[in-house]
Amino acid sequence: MTGPLAHAPFRWLLAARTTAIVGNAVAPIALAFAVLDLTGSAADLGLVVAARSIANVAVLLFGGVLADRLPRGAVLVGSSLAAAATQGTIAALVLTGTAGIPVLVLLSVVNGAVAAVSLPAAAALVPDTVPVALLRPANALLRLGLNGGSIVGASAGAVVVAAVGPGWGLAIDAAAFAIAAVFFTRLRLPSRADAEDPGAVASMWADLREGWREFSSRRWIWIVVLQFTVLNAAFVGATTVLGPLVADETFGRGGWGLVIAAQTAGLAVGAVIALRWHPRRALGLGVAGMASVALPVAVLAVQPTLVLLVIAFAIGGLAIELFAIAWDQSLQTHVPREALSRVYSYDMVGSFVAVPLGEVLVGPLAHEFTARPVLLGCAATIVLATVFAACSRSVWRVRTT
Repeated sequence: MTGPLAHAPFRWLLAARTTAIVGNAVAPIALAFAVLDLTGSAADLGLVVAARSIANVAVLLFGGVLADRLPRGAVLVGSSLAAAATQGTIAALVLTGTAGIPVLVLLSVVNGAVAAVSLPAAAALVPDTVPVALLRPANALLRLGLNGGSIVGASAGAVVVAAVGPGWGLAIDAAAFAIAAVFFTRLRLPSRADAEDPGAVASMWADLREGWREFSSRRWIWIVVLQFTVLNAAFVGATTVLGPLVADETFGRGGWGLVIAAQTAGLAVGAVIALRWHPRRALGLGVAGMASVALPVAVLAVQPTLVLLVIAFAIGGLAIELFAIAWDQSLQTHVPREALSRVYSYDMVGSFVAVPLGEVLVGPLAHEFTARPVLLGCAATIVLATVFAACSRSVWRVRTT
């Protein structure tokens, strides 16, 4: 094996994250239809998914500090086991017919908090597993594994949900997290001299201030994060809440799984392209390309047929992946490693903070005005946010090769 795969820690990281995403790709589909089976309300679905997002945003900064203080492998083992427990509980409640909206909201809060601890640790762990020169192919391979796992998970999830119900889809997610935890235990990394005593609570705020300085001192970082504050709220609200609703009314639940799988196929193609294409202005190109993410939202509004949606979501997925790989490489190259988890946590907070607002608002707005104008408004918002970021010179000055 050559390149990143020649390094054993990277191989275990790739195996763990790919396994987790196979199960996790099933979860949004299964949870969406579990809620719709329970109440049939888009507003209830928005409430459940927004609860997870709110908890995720609320805990992210703490998760970044924790990942910079503790061994990141241990953080990922613990968070994977906790995620397996929460998803397993939701699955049991759905399968036994005892689930209700309040308990689903509560468990979604716990699951979102657990994810907030794992996300910064997983993103910042990559430079600890490969040399700096291999960061781009390492990120591309990780994204390729995540996308391949998502394709398998979304496709299988659609079949499982349609054939035997959403509860079993959630059970698959729980099992995948448990297996990922086992893989994370195999990570063998050198001890980090910069890791601090986790009991030093008095310096927690100092750590956050230091992370904020690293984040805010780079104009290109917060410009892109502002873009995604708006873009994610519009895109996630449109696709997570209104997408399943439109699917139920038109081409069916199995078709929606294919649509999500098509987006993931686009992500996989983007990762393959990134392995061979190394533009000097990869970040600027990735930021500008996010305008194409408005396409699948617009198609949902205007012509929600399965063929057109598969094509549109695949194009959007390709654009997302080219941006994501350039973004990870830019952060991992230009941000000091000892502060990387905290910068990632600020990035994630900014990118996700408005997502719950989008998830909560689109359901009632669609009920009041119908889904079509709401989806078109979301598509227009995505384009405007992208134009704002793409006009910044600081974004185009960042070099990734």
